[in-house]
Amino acid sequence: MEPLVTVVTVAFNSEKTIEKTIKSVLGQTYPKIEYLIIDGRSSDKTVELCKRYEKQALERGYLYRIVSEKDKGIYDAMNKGIAMAKGEILGFINSDDWYEKDAVSLSVKTMLKKGCDITFGDIAIHKADGSRIIKKAALSRYETSRHWNHPTMFVKTSVYREFPFRQKGIHDDYGAYLAMKKAGKKVEVIHRVLADFSMGGASNKRSLKLSVKRIKDRYGCYRDNGYGRWYIIECILMEAGKFIFG
Repeated sequence: MEPLVTVVTVAFNSEKTIEKTIKSVLGQTYPKIEYLIIDGRSSDKTVELCKRYEKQALERGYLYRIVSEKDKGIYDAMNKGIAMAKGEILGFINSDDWYEKDAVSLSVKTMLKKGCDITFGDIAIHKADGSRIIKKAALSRYETSRHWNHPTMFVKTSVYREFPFRQKGIHDDYGAYLAMKKAGKKVEVIHRVLADFSMGGASNKRSLKLSVKRIKDRYGCYRDNGYGRWYIIECILMEAGKFIFG
């Protein structure tokens, strides 16, 4: 029997990008989806745009819910989504990113076949100049976010409730993933592009001050989960790459 999958999109003043995200969710090949849009009380037309798709979601047989209220940031909003989710499996797709059409079905199929708690796959990264690169997913002995892609990740909802986002910094999503792995949750990688990511968000803005903050946030994720001090090198190299190559 196919499990219900909850997809959550967190939004705030996202009228320019969120329609592509919504269309990608409603265009999934998987038949049993609950779609939650958690809006931070946008002042633009974000909520109005979301409401336009209620009929289409109903026609597809999807559960569709929009919540618009003030929050304490992206991870507070994501935690609201975790608390509200009715599905057995949960995925997050941001309001400026989008899924490939088989993202949910491939993830569910892998989860059921492998008996795992977490899946994630490759992601296509779209740069401002129109070019695209593929960031490959992988599991390795040496833990690194270079092989991990949160927009492609699906997790048993019960696991997300065990490890909610702690709202410590911009890399809370990676911190939650590390905590899940530390607890022995089983992970499987799907070697297919499952989602598309637009560069230019908070995790990619070029700024020395922001880069230093992101280094500290990422390093904190490692240290909080028992990784050695030398992981600071990994954090610095990740930010250096973003700063140089965009």
